[in-house]
Amino acid sequence: MSWKKSEKLMDTIRHYASFPATGVSLRQMVQFGERPSTGTLFRASQFLAEELPIRLAHRVQELETLPDGLNEMPSVKKVADWYAQSFEEITTLPRPVLDKDVRERLMRPAKIPGKGTSWLSEATPNPSIEEGQYNSWNGTNNGWTKGRLPAARRYFAMVDDTGDWPPELQLYNQKFAKTLHRIKRRHDGVVTTMAQGILEYKRRRQRMQIDNNIQSFLDRFYMSRIGIRMLIGQHIALTDQSHYRDPSYVGIICTKTYVKDLAQEAIENARFVCEDHYGLFEAPKIQLVCDPNINFMYVPGHLSHMLFETLKNSLRAVVETHGQDKQEFPVTKVIVAEGKEDITIKISDEGGGIPRSAIPLVWTYMYTTVERTPNLDPDFDKSDFKAPMAGFGYGLPLSRLYARYFGGDLKLISMEGYGTDVYLHLNRLSSSAEPLQ
Repeated sequence: MSWKKSEKLMDTIRHYASFPATGVSLRQMVQFGERPSTGTLFRASQFLAEELPIRLAHRVQELETLPDGLNEMPSVKKVADWYAQSFEEITTLPRPVLDKDVRERLMRPAKIPGKGTSWLSEATPNPSIEEGQYNSWNGTNNGWTKGRLPAARRYFAMVDDTGDWPPELQLYNQKFAKTLHRIKRRHDGVVTTMAQGILEYKRRRQRMQIDNNIQSFLDRFYMSRIGIRMLIGQHIALTDQSHYRDPSYVGIICTKTYVKDLAQEAIENARFVCEDHYGLFEAPKIQLVCDPNINFMYVPGHLSHMLFETLKNSLRAVVETHGQDKQEFPVTKVIVAEGKEDITIKISDEGGGIPRSAIPLVWTYMYTTVERTPNLDPDFDKSDFKAPMAGFGYGLPLSRLYARYFGGDLKLISMEGYGTDVYLHLNRLSSSAEPLQ
């Protein structure tokens, strides 16, 4: 049976969309998830049961009011319906009825031996992002941010977990995690379906390029999606922590992410895809310069994704500049440096570079011609490994969002006629709040 949204649901969504989202930093997520007991998980569920609908509502509202007929494209409508349906599932999940002392206990912060009560550390701004850059554009919540109590403090506090909890809590946690599982699966194809929607729009409008409004909408939309998936993925992993025996993981965050191992793996994957795509016996070589001990707190999946995408671009440029039948390709270098604030990864290729006038295009979505763009396989972003070599012009702009999401950045400096350097800055202190409003 196909799902239909009611007018009543849309009213509720509009109401939720008038509230601002609450950004959470990586460090706060880790401090919070170190001891995922029933009480603490229930607090997390409560936080998400309020936070996710706000974020989903912002997206539904924005998708419905897109300019120039973009909101009428079948794939865009499909995405809006997924978001509305997920909103409905979270908001209609019945909350357990708890007696007064359980409620009070849930609000009491845990005392950590030697540290007193456990408020979480403050979040800091990302120097690469202008304030409000990824805000929703309806302009409503702008007056909210100044002078408000940091909301992450309100929710993300450990709970006093001495003693037992009533079974309803455990049951609700389980039900909530199941709902999140279903939502995560439903949204698996969002990136490709949205890309398909932009294609439909380009074909309908006979346009090659998308304008800045749509570009910044996509930035906000995908940035928000990264946040929603992060919160959901983290919560599911904390709930299923039973099979995580690795002490360096808190949910999907690894407190000791070794850069060299991940870079090595991304290099092998990118070279494999390159050999496959061009039918090469051996892809151009990539040299890695990295102290094997460099590690920091991060989501390994995000870092792998960014490295794989940027390396793939470099290899493609090298092969296409020097010709597929060249015996000896120039070597691409990956250099990793560790500072106090940042870990920076520089990828230097000799792939002919990009003219300065074309640099802005590198950051636009769908920077491919309509004729050349294949119809997108809806399963594309379910597994990164099927990622096509040429992709559909999403690699760099999405990677930059992943970098900025946790307080880093992705920059590109090119020498036309020689090659390109990509700088990937990663925030070591993990104290940056999500760039969302």
